[in-house]
Amino acid sequence: MASGDTLLIFTALHNEPPASACATIDIRNQHPVLDFDETSNESAVFSGIMPRSYAGGGVTVYLHYAMTSATSGTVDWDAAFERIGDQQQNIDSDGFAAAKSVNDTTVPAESGLVDVLSIAFADGAEMDSIAAGEGFRLKITRDAASDDAAGDAELLFVELKET
Repeated sequence: MASGDTLLIFTALHNEPPASACATIDIRNQHPVLDFDETSNESAVFSGIMPRSYAGGGVTVYLHYAMTSATSGTVDWDAAFERIGDQQQNIDSDGFAAAKSVNDTTVPAESGLVDVLSIAFADGAEMDSIAAGEGFRLKITRDAASDDAAGDAELLFVELKET
């Protein structure tokens, strides 16, 4: 696989909600979305296996989101990887690497208009050293404590692309 190729795509329906502070599933005009609250940090978790075609480079996470009602303000997002791998992570506990953020993203000027933003991860520790063929989880969090957009943020898709 060449650098720049899509590795995985997750939709709102792939979410495995954490035990607390989770984004909630919703429908907007027949589009499944995950609603992230405006007043408290909420998360969604996606599990996958890094494709064997992954060449070991960095990964960029693309978030496709819309706002339920906001037409102004900014939204902040965090993403973190957890390597499950072969005897790497006891699944009785979490082991996410440090989160990376994209902050102060101006929301679209129209409610429901989809915006796409990206968070780049270098290979190695930033990605919890995930290798080709290994299981992993990706946690996406709206950092509502730091942003100022009113209403829910609605996550539709997450794309992982090798960069």
